[in-house]
Amino acid sequence: MTSLFPALRGAPADRPALRFGDRSLTYARLAAATDALAARLAGYDRVAVWATPELETAVAVVAALEAGVAAVPLNPKSGEKELGHILSDSAPALLLAAPGAELPPGLADLERVDVDVHGTGGPAPDTPARDGDPALVVYTSGTTGPPKGAVLPRRAVAATLDALADAWQWTSQDVLVHGLPLFHVHGLVLGVLGPLRRGGSVRHLGRFSTDGVARELNAGATMLFGVPTMYHRIAEALAEDPELVKALAGARLLVSGSAALPVHDHERIAAATGRRVVERYGMTETLMLCSSRWTPPDPRPGVRADGEPRAGTVGVPLPGVELRLVEEDGSPITSYDGETVGEIQVRGPNLFTEYLNRPDATAAAFTADGWFRTGDMAVRDTDGYVRIVGRKATDLIKSGGYKIGAGEIENALLEHPGVREAAVTGEPDPDLGERIVAWIVPADARSRPSLEELADHVARRLAPHKRPRVVHHLDSLPRNDMGKIMKRALHG
Repeated sequence: MTSLFPALRGAPADRPALRFGDRSLTYARLAAATDALAARLAGYDRVAVWATPELETAVAVVAALEAGVAAVPLNPKSGEKELGHILSDSAPALLLAAPGAELPPGLADLERVDVDVHGTGGPAPDTPARDGDPALVVYTSGTTGPPKGAVLPRRAVAATLDALADAWQWTSQDVLVHGLPLFHVHGLVLGVLGPLRRGGSVRHLGRFSTDGVARELNAGATMLFGVPTMYHRIAEALAEDPELVKALAGARLLVSGSAALPVHDHERIAAATGRRVVERYGMTETLMLCSSRWTPPDPRPGVRADGEPRAGTVGVPLPGVELRLVEEDGSPITSYDGETVGEIQVRGPNLFTEYLNRPDATAAAFTADGWFRTGDMAVRDTDGYVRIVGRKATDLIKSGGYKIGAGEIENALLEHPGVREAAVTGEPDPDLGERIVAWIVPADARSRPSLEELADHVARRLAPHKRPRVVHHLDSLPRNDMGKIMKRALHG
């Protein structure tokens, strides 16, 4: 079996591999712990992992993958019904958890194995595993029905992490800091398995804070991964926090994902630190699809980095990824003009193989010639850069004969000084088909921008047909654990 983590034995034994708070493991200690646990797991098909932001979660997942066993990360915040569905659907043989972790009653019947991060033993048995064998089963929160388990093969993990290493010049010398949850592909695959495949280090904050980011970047970390909510908090804090400015200015790479980073926050961070955030695009079923390429800035005047990040775009397809936009009837868009909206479809080694126990959903997700239907809507510039405008189900608004992406209106609204947060949806209109609705969190609760003010603001920046026709003022927008706005919870 080819290991997904050759650095477990190839990296210097005393190099730091993982650090969670004040607990850490070197590569030698990590190899010993994962070997001992992998020997216990060999021969099983699937094991569940209680995915708390701790060393034990990282050790459990790496051990499972080293044993050729698929890991099913469980969100500790899942409700009883959702957790019950995931367990009955995935049927894990064991549950791996940190010693002392309090588990809900619904897990009582599942055999528990406490993860010993200081475990030792002989080398794990060499278990045959092929590139197409399952590595992870990650459950996606669908808009209707129970979550579906996306089966991610070993080749998808390897292909994605190697493509990102190429795009971002990611090496064993990099030290990544983040505070992302570990039951999702962003925090787990990119944020933990990525550094370990490269032979680098990860410092997990446990819980995100701007103080933690500043501390770790100023203490030698080179990369920061986050979601838009985190970067928004960073952008808000920069004016009053010179240590945070220094930290971001000195970082090698700042990456945002899981949702679109508003252009307003891009620009505030760039203005304060001189650094641009790189956006990447992916989803559970595909892992990573696009990113701007990062290369060191050329010192010669007038020469810019290859694939310079552009606010509002997710860059270009990664090596090995085929990406196309299609019309509503499925016909490919052959000429990219930066304006024509289409659904993103993809092919490549980074794709999931199936939805567990759901052949109907799997078949519906793919075209006859093997393209995966992402459900994301985008435009593509003439030079290949991709700009996401929203989800087909919730963010594509058909108004007055136009196809309008909610994302560009949200970015325009966020440029208004009276707007702190914004979401845009469509609702039925007897004349227009759909009218544009803005959901606003004001910057100052005592001074709410009016519909007329916001409509004029958007019409001047975009086009009159993209102006909101209705505005709702809220104290906060509903978000999930990854910071994505839950638009289906917005209704008048």
